[in-house]
Amino acid sequence: MRQPGVRHDTECVAVKSKEFRFPVAVEWSHDRTVVASVPGKPELAIATPPEFWPDADPAVWSPEDAFASAAASCLAVTILGIAAREQLQLQSLRVEAEGVAGRRTDGRFGFVRLEQRVEIAVGAADEQRALPLVERAESSCLVAVSLDVDVVTAVDVLVAAPH
Repeated sequence: MRQPGVRHDTECVAVKSKEFRFPVAVEWSHDRTVVASVPGKPELAIATPPEFWPDADPAVWSPEDAFASAAASCLAVTILGIAAREQLQLQSLRVEAEGVAGRRTDGRFGFVRLEQRVEIAVGAADEQRALPLVERAESSCLVAVSLDVDVVTAVDVLVAAPH
C-alpha cells in the first residue's frame, strides 16, 4: 500500500550530480620507476622514494610527493578561482604541503595527516577578505575533502605594497 507523501522507487526522479573523470595511465619504466601519463600532457616519472629504497633517485617524484602536491596545488588553484570570482587581487600566493606518514589508528602504515601552509599577499584594502577566502577554498578543495586524513592548514596573510 502506498502512503501519501512517500516516494517509491518507481516514482523517484533520477537526480545525478555531474561526474568528472581524470584518466591516468602508469607504466613500468625500469627498476622501481614508473611513468605516469595523461592524454595530451607531459609524462611524469615516479619512483619509490629514498625513505623506502636506499638506491632511489631523490630527483624523481615519488607517489608521496604527488599526494602532497595534489592537495597543495588543488588548494592553490581553488584559492585562485575564488579570488578571481570575488575580484580579490592577489599579489602573491604560495602553498606548501607536507604529508606525514606513520602508524594510523587502524594499525596500518600510511598518511596520518597533511600539513599545509598558505602564504597569501594582498593589498591593504583586501586584507580582511583574504583569510575567509582561503577558508572557503580549503573547505571546497576537491582533493583535500576527498582524503581520509586530517588536513591542517596554517594561513599567513601578508599586506603587499601596490605595484
